[in-house]
Amino acid sequence: MSLSSLTRNFARTLSSNKRILASKSFSTSCKCSSYKEEPWEEIYTAHQIDPSEPTFDKILIANRGEIACRVIRTCRKMGIKTVAVHSVADSMGLFVKMADEAINIGPAPASQSYLVMEKILKAVETTGAQAVHPGYGFLSENTTFVAELEKAGVKFIGPNSKAISEMGDKLASKRLATQAGVNGIPGYDGVIENADHCVELSREIGYPVMVKASAGGGGKGMRIAWNDEEAAMAFRLCSEEAKNSFGDDRMIVEKFVDSPRHIEIQMLGDKHGNAIHLNERECSIQRRNQKVIEEAPSPFLDPETRAAMGEQAIQLSKAIGYDSAGTVEFLLDSKKNFYFLEMNTRLQVEHPITECITGVDLVHQMIRSAYGHPLKLTQEDIGIRGWAFESRVYAEDPFKNFGMPSIGRLHKYEEPKNIPGVRCDSGIEEGSEISMYYDPMICKLTCYGATREDAIATSVNALDHYVIRGVTHNIPLLRDVLMEKVFQSGVFTTSYLPETYPDGFKGISLDLRETQELGSLAAVCHIKELLRANVRYTDTQVKNSRPQTTWDLEVTIKGESHPVKVFRRENSYRAVFDATTQEVLDNFTLADSVIDTMVNGDNIVIQLKERKADGTLKIRYKGTALDVQVIPATAAEVKSYMPIKEPVDTSKIILSPMPGVVKLVSVQVGDKVGEGQECAVVEAMKMQNSLSSGVTGVVKAVHVKEGDTVDEDEVLLEIE
Repeated sequence: MSLSSLTRNFARTLSSNKRILASKSFSTSCKCSSYKEEPWEEIYTAHQIDPSEPTFDKILIANRGEIACRVIRTCRKMGIKTVAVHSVADSMGLFVKMADEAINIGPAPASQSYLVMEKILKAVETTGAQAVHPGYGFLSENTTFVAELEKAGVKFIGPNSKAISEMGDKLASKRLATQAGVNGIPGYDGVIENADHCVELSREIGYPVMVKASAGGGGKGMRIAWNDEEAAMAFRLCSEEAKNSFGDDRMIVEKFVDSPRHIEIQMLGDKHGNAIHLNERECSIQRRNQKVIEEAPSPFLDPETRAAMGEQAIQLSKAIGYDSAGTVEFLLDSKKNFYFLEMNTRLQVEHPITECITGVDLVHQMIRSAYGHPLKLTQEDIGIRGWAFESRVYAEDPFKNFGMPSIGRLHKYEEPKNIPGVRCDSGIEEGSEISMYYDPMICKLTCYGATREDAIATSVNALDHYVIRGVTHNIPLLRDVLMEKVFQSGVFTTSYLPETYPDGFKGISLDLRETQELGSLAAVCHIKELLRANVRYTDTQVKNSRPQTTWDLEVTIKGESHPVKVFRRENSYRAVFDATTQEVLDNFTLADSVIDTMVNGDNIVIQLKERKADGTLKIRYKGTALDVQVIPATAAEVKSYMPIKEPVDTSKIILSPMPGVVKLVSVQVGDKVGEGQECAVVEAMKMQNSLSSGVTGVVKAVHVKEGDTVDEDEVLLEIE
């Protein structure tokens, strides 16, 4: 059945549904009686839900994961029933469990489920939903989808299709922004024809340039090019990513603003011509053009610049008749000159930090606007209350290019919800699976406080108490950034990560005090295991034996060994570590997911992840998981006689850096390759990763072909 005929049938069905519903008013219940508010929801103070205000009976959420859960939460408070659509892979997802109804829309790949608008439209027809909230990504900025809903009389909880069309195309949006009096970035006002054309234009504009998709956003289909070779490669990789993510492979090129900051203005509009801004979000901490840590407000802006940016964002919104929540993004240089980047015509991933500092529930406002209510909030109602950070917790390995995707099942999962000032937006729970088909986000960890320093301290504490087992995650990087002096100063750019970690992220660097602290804690954990084993093995005879109170040990951290003598006391352990005394409070057991204790009067938080037979303890300390070996001093005396395993030479093999699908194999057996030459491309979570040869040589073996699914560290090619 064609899309147009499906829409006609869809419209007839909905018309019938509306006649049935005409005999009763829309739901006006303020909140669901079974809804239990989270402690952090006290932040919503700017505009309370009005129980007398009409609204929708039922909303379908055309998305998955944490954003679907987020929308459902507000719908419950408003007394609105919800419908979840889900793929086969998401059938046991948390958002499916939270919704009142659920519709299976197909196989795991998004191209066969969440991106198929006919299936979403059919689900709306089947359930009688009166409105659709798209979340972000997928169909959230698809003008055809919005237009089909509008034709059928179903409300789209987002801007009108004209506004999405005008702002969704980066070429058109730049022209409209200029007409509206918004500052713009120099670039080519047209579509790139091919890789050669991209190189030609890049030379004319002057390197560095940004090559990016005309449609879409979210950091996908965007790359910086510093020379002709990088420009050609950026065009090819970005156009492929854009086609897979947005179904549109048109590319544009513009000048890359050197030393930029990425700051965006949150907008809110209605269908009555009103528009306000809700201040800014600082989004400069990025990897591969995707945000990692955001904060609101920005430490860089002064009131005058904030007002000027907000005014231009309002001008643009009114010029295009914007009638929902959206974001106008700007690049700023070191002198606070700002340039229009793009407008995201949807709810942003990082919207919680704006909610924290303004008290506005953005999903509530989107629903009100879609229904037709005018804004009750004015610009004077919007202030700045404290400070908030959002740390994006991803299932990624931060030691590989600041984050390569990881997949697996969460066999242990505990969010730090009990800490005041912490908000966790996630769509998973213990037992959930992180798959290769979708974005690897685990949670948006939002922490807020009265000052920037307070919010940073809360963020660090929350990350230390966050328990995630079963996948590799980026908490080590997040925590390290939050504690890094340049970040804490507030003076940084979008190049922060490569500038701060020029050789890549390596994890925490321990100073002497931290080494002694960690080593003493590891020694105490080792002793607690010995004591527990003694109780198990001696059983009833334990009462008749005199317990051991002194131990001579050797602790090895990052290749350095230290003698440690530990004394057991009444409520603590005293460790003499390199002649320095460490007093460890005995207030924990090895079964604790998080060990929160005191060392020499200082609060220390660690997680004991694993204990191996050779005495090695894997301990998460200040974000980073470290191997700490603890053995008896007598065993240390003979350690030098043990054989050492030689490391594998990986210079002549190409490994997959993460689980994914092989999109391209550009060489075959017998081909000569040079150092740095691209040999394959692997795609995961819609991001394409070019894999190059580390040496000059001849291809000895090719173990994969295009379309193959590969695991992390799987050998793809061999070179001799």
